[in-house]
Amino acid sequence: MGALLAHHTTLRLGGPAETLFAHTDPASWPDLVQAVGNQQPAVLGGGSNVLAADAGYPGPVIRMATRGISVCPAGRDDVEVTAQAGEPLNSVVGYTVSAGLSGIEYLGGIPGTIGAAPVQNAGAYGQQIADRLVSLTVWDWHTRRCQRLGAADCEFGYRTSLIKRRPGRWTVLDVTLRLRRARRAAPVAYRHLAEALGVPLGSRPPLAEAAAAVVADREARGLSLPSAGPDARQVGSVFLNPPVSAAQAERLRAAGGPAFPDADGRLRGSAGWLLEQCGYGPGQGLGQGVQCSTARTLTVTAGEQATAAAFWLTLTAMSVRVAESTGIALHPEPARLGT
Repeated sequence: MGALLAHHTTLRLGGPAETLFAHTDPASWPDLVQAVGNQQPAVLGGGSNVLAADAGYPGPVIRMATRGISVCPAGRDDVEVTAQAGEPLNSVVGYTVSAGLSGIEYLGGIPGTIGAAPVQNAGAYGQQIADRLVSLTVWDWHTRRCQRLGAADCEFGYRTSLIKRRPGRWTVLDVTLRLRRARRAAPVAYRHLAEALGVPLGSRPPLAEAAAAVVADREARGLSLPSAGPDARQVGSVFLNPPVSAAQAERLRAAGGPAFPDADGRLRGSAGWLLEQCGYGPGQGLGQGVQCSTARTLTVTAGEQATAAAFWLTLTAMSVRVAESTGIALHPEPARLGT
């Protein structure tokens, strides 16, 4: 029996992998590819957005654990930062803020690795990885070679990319971002963050101050990943904010709910607000060891008795209730590993 995937995911659910490889040295990638052979591997970063099956995964799993950050000047005020895929995103944000580089300062506190961030186009507080990505070094499992993907090649969208839409095709090995030397952060675009900082919308607070306020705001609103306690076993938001039509957006606003354009200009509703209108709430038990987190409805946690099957059935039931009540479809955000 292979290593339990529960030991490598933040939900702490999941059976054994047939074989688990820990990739820690970038130079050893060719050896790892040879060890995997012709099988189709699954890939894990921090496991913070993964629901691993109770039966595990019937094949090799690669846990990306490479570390390292390098910096290269890219003009008078710009710098290119390259991070190995296993670097925690939060560490990369901290490094760049300490170095006086602006561009991802509002992404602090998001769990997971930098290698996973472009896959789902991680974003928060008006910033997203797509806006700063220069290129990715990836391994193409179809052609069995390394290649570079530029930002346009990744076909980014709201919390998605070509890599996410074609799972198993590419593994991200490193990520290069272009950031700008600056003492001040990007303009504050979210009212609650402006209030936390005590500044007007559109202002540019000091870089380190803005980054610290983001982390504090995430913790206050239950958006961080606690290390212990009843909310520790989770994958963050379990549903994406759903796309809505103009008519649906009008009805949401009339009912007091939010409807807003995403970075692509598409209207979206609030998944959390919709769940609460359908009777769900923070701390609510959902059965079989699964419940909403004590801090927010949109985060669902796993207790000691929970299983991956029960967790997925719970998400399905929640989305069905919202669809029946509002006509709006919610799509689960966690990636499933195994069946």
